Parts: sequence; structure tokens; C-alpha cells
Amino acid sequence: MRNAPHLLLNTPDIEIWPGGLLRARSNHDARLLAQASHVLRRKCDGRYLAAHLPRGLMPLVARLHEEPGIKQALAVLEAHKSQPNRTPPPHGELPLHQLQHRLDQLGLDSEEYAANTRLQLIAEPAHLALAGFDRYRRPLWLTRQAARAWQRMHDAAAADGIAMDAISGYRSHDYQLGIFERKRARGLNVAEILTVNAAPGFSEHHGGNALDISAPDEPPAEESFEHTAAFAWLQQHASAYGFHMSYPRDNPYGIVYEPWHWCWSGVH
Repeated sequence: MRNAPHLLLNTPDIEIWPGGLLRARSNHDARLLAQASHVLRRKCDGRYLAAHLPRGLMPLVARLHEEPGIKQALAVLEAHKSQPNRTPPPHGELPLHQLQHRLDQLGLDSEEYAANTRLQLIAEPAHLALAGFDRYRRPLWLTRQAARAWQRMHDAAAADGIAMDAISGYRSHDYQLGIFERKRARGLNVAEILTVNAAPGFSEHHGGNALDISAPDEPPAEESFEHTAAFAWLQQHASAYGFHMSYPRDNPYGIVYEPWHWCWSGVH
């Protein structure tokens, strides 16, 4: 965790993580990750591609130069390293030109799906800020503004004696597709999954402003969260920090009731 601020640099195919945040998958990885200032990770499957060490770039896969998007990712990393004081880059979004390919794998058309659900296409941010860690000690990535708002809200709840956990924040389009693939492998069809998960490209998690919240000893992403003190506190106070519950009962999007899903809009 050497870089300040801690930023996830995002490209369509590859995420560039600051060193010290990724879990090692072998002793060899542990040695490299301990020395790395940044780690390049493939978005579609989470594979570590390369580590940037003091002596230069260390490939972690064969034929790194053939990886889709590697030239763009290295250019983004080089631009970031050249910035004085590593100041956060201006806000930007990634293009959506690869999205329909992901939807094709589910038999979905983006325009038809948007018309039927009223959900909007959401681009991924070009960078995200570290907002702390979730219940499982995974880094929680949000936009800078949402990260600050979450930290203020979390601290205010704690001051009122209310404990709450983040369960998940930013998710890439590829990650969302993986959710569908895993559920289909368990026997669910796409229509069933769409009642619980938005299609890739349409989840508020893509924009880095949404997070799922739970309470200690409460299972994640369950309707029972509405009976907790944390949920009652959020209903009363979340709007003061710019957060709203996106999917109440009988919402117009066809998404099931999600008392755990809150999104920062900056509007109080």
C-alpha cells in the first residue's frame, strides 16, 4: 500500500492495482507482490499478468505482449507514474464498445433490455479510490466522492452505536458476466438471474457509486437486512450523505427488493 492516494487504474481489459492489496496465490507470487508498486490483473478471470518492480516489469504469464489491452494498460501505468506527486487523474469513463459482445453471450440485446427494464447503461470509471475493506477484507473500490461519503456515513453510524459492513462495491462488466455464468452453471436460466442481477453493463455497481451493505452476523444480500438496526439507521440518515436505496419494493426495473443496495448520487 505504497501509493497515496490508493487508486485502481482501469482499462477495458486490464485492472492496474496498487501494490500491497492483492492476495498472493503462491510463494512465488507472494515474493513478487511484496515488491511490486503495481500489479496488472486480467479482468475477465482475475489472472495476474505482470508486476511492476523497482527493476522493471516482471511478466507473470507467457507472451505478455499478446494479452488483449496490454499496450493500453502499460500506457496508463506509465502516465500515472509520470505524474508529479501521483495526483489523482481527472474523472473519466471507459468506452462501452465491448459490452454487446458480453451481452451476446447471454442472448441479450442492450437496446431491447434497456427499453424493457428502464435501466441505463453504466460505463466503468477510468479509476477508483480505495474506500477501505469489505466484510471479507477485500479492498472496497468506489469513486472518490462515493468513497468519502461511505466513510463519513460509516463513521457516523458507528458514533451512534450502529455497526455496518460493506459487502461489495465496484464491479466490472466482466465480473457481472461471471456472476451470470456461475449461476447458469448451477442450473438457473438467464431470465431467472435477471430478477436478481442486472445484465452486464446495467448494474449500478459498474459506476463505482453503489455498494451492498449488511450488519454483523447478518447474511449478505438478504431481505432480512430490513429488520436490522443498521437498515433503520440508513433509512433515517443515508440521504444526508447522498445515498439512496435503489431497488425498493415494486420498483419499476423488475429487480427484486434489495434493502442492502445503496447508491451515492451526491444529492442530499
